[in-house]
Amino acid sequence: MSPLDARWAAARRVLAIRLDNLGDVLLTTPAIHAIRASLPEAEITLLAGPVGAQAGRLNPDLDDVVVYQAPWMDPWSRLPHDSRREQHMIARLKARRFDGAIIFTSFRQSPLPAAYLCYLADIPLRVAVSIDGPGSLLTTRHKHPERMMHEVERGLDLVGAIGMYTAERDLVLSVPDSARAAVADRLADIGALGDRPLVVLHPGCSMPARTYSWEQYAEVTALLIGRLGATVALTGVAEERPLVERIRARLRPALRERALPLAGDLDFPGLCALIAAADLTITNNTGPMHVSAAVKTPVVALFALTNPPEQWGPWRVPHRLLFYDVPCRICYSRVCPYGHECLRLVPPAMVLDAARDLLSGAEPAATNGATASVAQGGKRP
Repeated sequence: MSPLDARWAAARRVLAIRLDNLGDVLLTTPAIHAIRASLPEAEITLLAGPVGAQAGRLNPDLDDVVVYQAPWMDPWSRLPHDSRREQHMIARLKARRFDGAIIFTSFRQSPLPAAYLCYLADIPLRVAVSIDGPGSLLTTRHKHPERMMHEVERGLDLVGAIGMYTAERDLVLSVPDSARAAVADRLADIGALGDRPLVVLHPGCSMPARTYSWEQYAEVTALLIGRLGATVALTGVAEERPLVERIRARLRPALRERALPLAGDLDFPGLCALIAAADLTITNNTGPMHVSAAVKTPVVALFALTNPPEQWGPWRVPHRLLFYDVPCRICYSRVCPYGHECLRLVPPAMVLDAARDLLSGAEPAATNGATASVAQGGKRP
């Protein structure tokens, strides 16, 4: 364990940068906690995209969250393609007089655009993982060990390079009491509390290649209600209301009343409170999977093999990863160019079995990461 870098020990205003999605920000929270534990008197600010910033606002280790939609992170943005956002952000960061910036990135992402932003904002200390030649854009360039690491471990390894550590490795997400109370009242009003298991089913995903089909989700919903007697809360953003309604329309009327359409009805704290109140979450490899891990609700993840499950699976929570192995695994594709077999070949009955196991407590307690439970699935026939 290296001692705290003397330059960072003197830092009083620290900028943590994580510009991608909700789950990515959540997986960075143990590393942010290490910053807080190492610099208890410092002011820590998160620079995040609009979606990831939601998790930052529920993180007690942070003093502030600044929202920035970086053009190198969002190639599908409809915002104007000019430099006004960047000029404004440089001026804003410069005015804050940060002492140092810690830039968190995923595998295949370059930290150098963010490092250049910080360089232009006159932030004197800049640390990131980089395999490229950063020149003077980084004052500390780190390389991860050459082994598979969970994303949480990658973040902790980065801050460890400058001597920042924590023994607390759980994800950090503080659900407001007001959100918990509001969700409890709503569940009571609609009769969703009681002896029936409450399952949150989140069928949407911003990455089509990671998404289980809505028809199969409809069959899963029917099995959960019909076989397990569950109440199923169907969640999503407002744009996913048609998706939720397609799933409900597929159900027999007797089952439909136990499938609660909540897409667009909850803000982010409310969604977190609902997942915390639930007995189980079923979802794709997307943000609510990591919310479940943060609030310790067991999760069944329909985990397309676009990304390594060892790196991105649920962290330190009982879970099942469901997939079928395919030759094109670890493609990092946004849209599947083939038949989407890694999820299409997972039958709804397998999802039901995984849900039954977790609801019965059959899953052993997770230890240090995604490999703490056995992935389900098999080779493509």
